[in-house]
Amino acid sequence: METKHYNVFVIGSGIAGQTAAKACIASGLSVVISDKREFGGTCATRGCDPKKILMQFADLVQHSNQLKGFGIKKSPKINWKAVQKFKTSFTKPVPSSTENDLTDLGIDLYHQSPKFISKNEITVEGKTISADKFVIATGYVPRTLKLEGSDLLKTSDDILNLKKIPKSAIFIGSGYVGMEFCYMLSTLGCEVTMIEVGDSPLTQFDSFLVEKLTKVLEKNGVKFMFNTTPISIEKLKKNLKLTYEKGGKTKTIKARKIFNTAGRVPAVEKLDLENAGIKADESGVLVNDFMQSISNEKVYACGDVSSKSLPLTPLSGLQGYIAGHNIINGNAKEFENALVPSVVFTKPQLASVGYSEEEAKSRYKNVIVYKGDTSDWYSSKKENADAYSYKIIVNERTQKIVGANLLSSQANETINILTLAMNEGLTICDFKKQIFTYPSYTNDLKSMLKDED
Repeated sequence: METKHYNVFVIGSGIAGQTAAKACIASGLSVVISDKREFGGTCATRGCDPKKILMQFADLVQHSNQLKGFGIKKSPKINWKAVQKFKTSFTKPVPSSTENDLTDLGIDLYHQSPKFISKNEITVEGKTISADKFVIATGYVPRTLKLEGSDLLKTSDDILNLKKIPKSAIFIGSGYVGMEFCYMLSTLGCEVTMIEVGDSPLTQFDSFLVEKLTKVLEKNGVKFMFNTTPISIEKLKKNLKLTYEKGGKTKTIKARKIFNTAGRVPAVEKLDLENAGIKADESGVLVNDFMQSISNEKVYACGDVSSKSLPLTPLSGLQGYIAGHNIINGNAKEFENALVPSVVFTKPQLASVGYSEEEAKSRYKNVIVYKGDTSDWYSSKKENADAYSYKIIVNERTQKIVGANLLSSQANETINILTLAMNEGLTICDFKKQIFTYPSYTNDLKSMLKDED
């Protein structure tokens, strides 16, 4: 069988893969993209974008619940079927429009997960293809839970496509995806239980604010079960039964749906990387600062699947650009860890950027910690919000912000203001000289920097 050859073979059609491919085709290289799922990637079709569309309806209900008795007589009823139709109007066009755009650029497309058969060859759709360079941009997949009956578990994809809100649900894993969806379903009337093997949720975020968010979700009806190990799942007539171990005792709990939200892992299992000498571990494909594989110079990896990334769309695009640039120009551009804010889209939202308090104290000789509960401030009281808090970390020597954590209904936006201040190297004095709209959550940021903890 004849081997077809391209200059660049890209695996994955999300933001990272598309960015690298478009750069290469624009420079006159021959490019092909392969994806085992619909083209467009996770964020646009089954991740960030559809999630936020659904989440806003839970936010509407939650906000109405907060204002009951203050002008709101009753919370709105949500037509979930109409909500799903609205969401689909965004996601359905993505695959075909993505394929059309890529085809129009002269990029060839394959619809299957390829497998490496050598350092410069890959097999896909029954064809053998060689390439000068490869870009792995396959993203993440849900972590496999080794439980008896694990085939009964549903994932975030299933949550996004629910035909109706279930009467009850169990989540296994309290990372940001689990916390977001347990908030959404509980707000929309589902009886929710969160199972977590550790002793707290959202371990990558500040514990001071996480504790407050957890209490809000408990008030919302979420039952948290920490230090709990799931053992098996059994299908009943209407429900699923989860057997678990807690405190040395084995017990069971029932629900209509059980979701695996125990995290996601780099999607490399089906690529047969070993055939191409590509090293990878639990962090993803091991790459250097040029986004190039440390063990196969023909290979680059970018986005979630690379060892230097976080599961954030803006970072994927940046790494895709760097990978494409280096394929075209030789390794001329290095990836530097960008200051990227992250958000848990519950209500209130939990946002973070920069160093944690512990990281800052280990890095700098002296730090100042501005920390407080601001639930009695105007911004919070006008919404009758359940929680509003912050923790901002400053390098005492330079008086510059090195880390920030916010918990509020507008944290996803206000964290960007602090990110900008950090990127521009503003001192506390510089920042407090800024004039912002009033009253606003942004203006509150200046008041947060008055009293240190």
